[in-house]
Amino acid sequence: MSSSATAEILVEVTRGEMTESIHRGHMAVVDFRRHTIAFTGNPDYYTYARSTAKPIQAIPLIEAGGLERYALTPAELALCCASHNGESAHAETALALLRKAGFDESALSCGVHEPFYKPAAEAIKQSGLTVTPLHNNCSGKHAGMLALSALMQAPTQQYTASAHPVQIKMLQTVADMCGVPTESIGLGTDGCGVPVFALPLAALAYGYARLGNPEELPRPRADACRQIIGAIRTAPYYVAGTGRYDTRLIEVTGGRIVGKMGAEGVYALTVPQEGIGLALKIEDGSERALYPAATEALLQLGLLKSSEAEQLEPFHRPAVTNRRGETVGAILPVFRLQRE
Repeated sequence: MSSSATAEILVEVTRGEMTESIHRGHMAVVDFRRHTIAFTGNPDYYTYARSTAKPIQAIPLIEAGGLERYALTPAELALCCASHNGESAHAETALALLRKAGFDESALSCGVHEPFYKPAAEAIKQSGLTVTPLHNNCSGKHAGMLALSALMQAPTQQYTASAHPVQIKMLQTVADMCGVPTESIGLGTDGCGVPVFALPLAALAYGYARLGNPEELPRPRADACRQIIGAIRTAPYYVAGTGRYDTRLIEVTGGRIVGKMGAEGVYALTVPQEGIGLALKIEDGSERALYPAATEALLQLGLLKSSEAEQLEPFHRPAVTNRRGETVGAILPVFRLQRE
């Protein structure tokens, strides 16, 4: 396990002339041949990947023939990789995917929560409808897991258990893509009930680099990676939704950069054309520090055009406001990447 003593201050939160709070963390930038390009803090910091693993977890569904068997649309495949807002289009797409695989929402074991997107949650309340598992931000991933269970002719009950064939396949795929032995990956339980994987940040960055540039992978795996990246580029709204960083990053860069957030301050992205991946962990788990740090890293790496940086400025240096809507401070990235 890595020591927090090696963490760097990544983001400061100011109020007036003072720094009121700080967020420490770690980052690794790795290419598809596993060369470390840049880092800050401890690039081998060991942490749960959380939902950054979702695009990698979608690979077995494609390798098993799910794209053809279910005639998956880009939106449906992107939703398998999503931590979505729970907007109506997200819930409808999750249900469409389930029905293609012979299920309905009752098969989902992800639990229920209100949509992340407040207007969507309010619309449900005003209509008198009930929030369902389809609105869970992980419903797409779970629908994909059920679809894979059907393809594998595995039991669909207890599909979230670590001993289930689908979850074993997920673990093996994450290990293979990130270049680590399965036995070195720590297992916990994610917010939606499925196993979650702990591994070094540099390994996660390597997995993302290969996801974006799979030229050295076997052809079936490489094809699956290209299908996943292609779907996310085509349908970025389905990876997150209205006002979300993951969606905006893909939209603003025209799909040149594909990123995915994870709970507790984790972020991973790939720049396919450059063959690199980046993984980031905010030690205290704060989401407010996540997007400023990720955007700053992209700027320091020279991966954002000035027009793109301008469009992402609300995420890069968000204002701190009071309850009257007045700007009273800012959330500011303050680190410098070290180059290898």
